[in-house]
Amino acid sequence: MRLAVTEDGRLDDARRAVEAVLEEFDLACSRFRADSELTRLNSAKGRPESVGPLLFEALEAALWAARTTDGLVDPTVGASLRAIGYDRDFKSIVDGPLPLRLEAIPGWRTLSLDRRNRRVTIPSGVELDLGATAKGLAADKAAAAAHRALGQGGVLVALGGDIAVAGVAPPEGWLVLVTDRADAPDDAPGDLVYIRQGGLATSSTSVRRWRRDGKLLHHIVDPATGMPVETPWITASVAAISCLEANAASTAAILMGERAVAWLEEFKLPSRLVRQDQSVVRIAGWPD
Repeated sequence: MRLAVTEDGRLDDARRAVEAVLEEFDLACSRFRADSELTRLNSAKGRPESVGPLLFEALEAALWAARTTDGLVDPTVGASLRAIGYDRDFKSIVDGPLPLRLEAIPGWRTLSLDRRNRRVTIPSGVELDLGATAKGLAADKAAAAAHRALGQGGVLVALGGDIAVAGVAPPEGWLVLVTDRADAPDDAPGDLVYIRQGGLATSSTSVRRWRRDGKLLHHIVDPATGMPVETPWITASVAAISCLEANAASTAAILMGERAVAWLEEFKLPSRLVRQDQSVVRIAGWPD
């Protein structure tokens, strides 16, 4: 996580606010904690489960992303991710056999949300993964919480490739280096851009990679196959009115393949797509 503020001497206040939000999200939405709400929900075997307000909001955000992207960004990929080896914290993944057969994921329409009673029903055998949209939502909420803690000025929160800002930006905006890897050094090649509001997200097939049966895999699953998507894009970076929306659009772009260019243009989302051959496509006002 990276945190920046415009108010001198207030970084510690902002940091405490951000860390509190991230701990709440981890306890609600983590697929890798035995004590998380999501783990309990995934183990309910078809029974309706009452969930807390944060997890319910994260589930609503995930379903919004699924509807908006015609099912490409789908939260029911949990079982597929576990089957291909992403069944624990990324740093702990070890090589192993791939399953003999993988199938299309169950699909977001199999979920039932009771908003009045804040209860959720998922069919037995369906596992949810909120790693994409919940991370964008967490960045938005963390930036807002840090700004409330400061009471003035501006805040930037970056969770890997997901960036959210709140409050009054520096005069030129927040300077961001957009590269093909979230862990790239500050002098890595890429595009330097300024953002003043909303969010900026980068989805990538080049960072979270591991091997199964000697096959190189990544974490963006094609809903039609249950396997990592084959895509012309290494990365997709998108700016939007929130980090949640930017995250959904960048993930969808990876999954759409060549169709992503026209889709991002249609919705006027400034975007930077990088092909496997390292050539760059800039869309909808992303600066040259």
